[in-house]
Amino acid sequence: MTKRSPSLTESQYFILAALQDGPLHGYGIIKAAGQTTDGRVKLAVGTLYGALDRMERSGWVAADREEIVDGRARRYYRLTEDGDGVLRQEALRMQQAAAVVIGRPGFRAVQA
Repeated sequence: MTKRSPSLTESQYFILAALQDGPLHGYGIIKAAGQTTDGRVKLAVGTLYGALDRMERSGWVAADREEIVDGRARRYYRLTEDGDGVLRQEALRMQQAAAVVIGRPGFRAVQA
């Protein structure tokens, strides 16, 4: 029996996706998630740092470095190999799930 990773929340998915291009600090992650989704996903600071803390404990992200900017610490996070694997598995799972609906006769895309 193969080990299956848990489904990610939408916030977790877009946080991990934001880190695919390299380490980012919290505001950079929030901005990237918003841009990627055309503003649909708006990560609150509490949501972001709670998710980062849980994903760091799971080994999906790791603290990369800290900088001091205007007297405040700015921590950068990076995607780990495990986190990249979880993200890719989730993307494939969602693609397969979408194919079930999109492949049905008479399917019409909804215009936003």
